[in-house]
Amino acid sequence: MSSCNLCPRECGVDRNIQKGRCNETNCVYISRASLHMWEEPPISGENGSGTVFFAGCPLGCVYCQNRRISKGESGTLVTTDELAKIFLKLQEMGANNINLVTPTHYVPQIKESLIKAKKEELLIPIVYNTSGYEKVETLKTLEGLIDIYLPDFKYFSKDIAKKYSNAPDYFQVARDAIGEMYRQVGSPVFEDALMKKGMIIRHLILPGLQSDSKKIIEYLYNEYGDNVFLSIMNQYTPLENVADYPEINRTVTEDEYNEVVDFAESLGITNAFIQDGEAASESFIPDFENFNVDEFLRKD
Repeated sequence: MSSCNLCPRECGVDRNIQKGRCNETNCVYISRASLHMWEEPPISGENGSGTVFFAGCPLGCVYCQNRRISKGESGTLVTTDELAKIFLKLQEMGANNINLVTPTHYVPQIKESLIKAKKEELLIPIVYNTSGYEKVETLKTLEGLIDIYLPDFKYFSKDIAKKYSNAPDYFQVARDAIGEMYRQVGSPVFEDALMKKGMIIRHLILPGLQSDSKKIIEYLYNEYGDNVFLSIMNQYTPLENVADYPEINRTVTEDEYNEVVDFAESLGITNAFIQDGEAASESFIPDFENFNVDEFLRKD
């Protein structure tokens, strides 16, 4: 990490002494570890997904729902040994999987923790839950450790990607990253309605941007067909951080969402998850305050 190039930002910062573009140093901070029920059904199941939310983020979307942690303003310091114990504790609590949320900038430390935990009989699948803004070279270092990839595919247009994430290269980067993810895990494998291996690609619809959404969905279907699952999401929640972007300072309408879903159906897509009713809500945003590692590890 003396010249960090883990993510596509390639900021080159010495994270041993200062923060990178991800807003984090080489110290691992997590904001929450818990059984999470709000993922797609084959991820959450009945018991929940064992989510670990990492502080910081390389992408930094203006509309981020977890802005406090993505900007590195909250989080609890953990060692790689403690992180391995957290993974094992989540398994003990009945988690269907270990769900690594925004892990990109901590890949070397996470890899070390996963190897330690697997030596201690961590047996459940590992989910890599990401914005999709990933370097192929970094993903390759995880081969054999990740069972399920859960990437976003946010933008087709470079102008939209630049405006809302300052990442005009997003489409090309995410396209190549998802290609590498698919190479590693292949077509989905299920057991008792739970995904054990494979990929679910998420797309969050933004207000007024149905055309961009359709281009993404069409690209993914043309490229992967039914060998991956799509998750078409309408839970976009405008918070105070989008006040300067009035065009997206509202929820997605039912008509906007249905237009995209109808388009997906017209292509022949069947392997997809959709959200019914009013999904936009701050209730989708977990409580990230006061996570205590020792208390968590002592839970019955």
